[in-house]
Amino acid sequence: MVGEKQVLRAEGVVCGYDGREVLHGVTMGVARGEFVGLIGPNGSGKSTLLRALTGILPLSAGAVLLEDRPLSSYSRRQIAQRIAVVPQITGSIFSFAVEDYVLMGRTPYLGRLQSQRPSDLHIAWEALALADITHLASRPVTELSSGEFQRAALARAFTQQAGILLLDEPTAFLDINHQHDIFELLARFNREQGITVVCVSHDLNLAAQYCERLVVLSEGRVHVEGPPAAVITTGMIAQVYHAEVEVDTGPGGAPRVSLLPAAASPKGEQP
Repeated sequence: MVGEKQVLRAEGVVCGYDGREVLHGVTMGVARGEFVGLIGPNGSGKSTLLRALTGILPLSAGAVLLEDRPLSSYSRRQIAQRIAVVPQITGSIFSFAVEDYVLMGRTPYLGRLQSQRPSDLHIAWEALALADITHLASRPVTELSSGEFQRAALARAFTQQAGILLLDEPTAFLDINHQHDIFELLARFNREQGITVVCVSHDLNLAAQYCERLVVLSEGRVHVEGPPAAVITTGMIAQVYHAEVEVDTGPGGAPRVSLLPAAASPKGEQP
């Protein structure tokens, strides 16, 4: 989507925690309706960038623009009506029924102490159906599996009806079948609803298969960005991840990464 208007953009963003700088002048943007993956090794700043894009993390320098306006000019309610966030899987300590948990996505549209309206319930049930968990509506979220809870979290985000969806490792702790289910659901939501998706992922193969553009972070800076075929290379992975891999083309045409065993890599050669 080169040349298209960017609905969310970081410009020279500098931020971190407790006086420790994590992002060092990050600039990147996302076009409306785009599916972008944020990848990079542990500690590269992916989750920090996601928090900066939502306004949760204060900036030391730079700016985040939402629809060409500084994010700081929006109220938290206004931001929540435009950006939905699905954090890393943590589960819930409260035994909300799944239906009630999903209905929380309507909170940005309700007044103080206002109860959900019939229209809110209708939207929530549409989201439950989209996530294929209507059969779980009355079950406590504390009794869900990791895969079921992630679907409930996505349904709550869908219920929020925001135009932008930010996700932090949505497939962490899920088995391979549920990983593909979640990305298929995101791709469907992106395709059918036109929702802009920005997803942090450690799985390079899933990111390459489903994302139309990848942004690689390394040591708090953007290392490279572009379509998966241009970004996922042996050179990039060696430089950023310090790993020896083989990159070929998977069945769907996306680049596929295979980690080489130690004996097959130069570092593993024996004298």
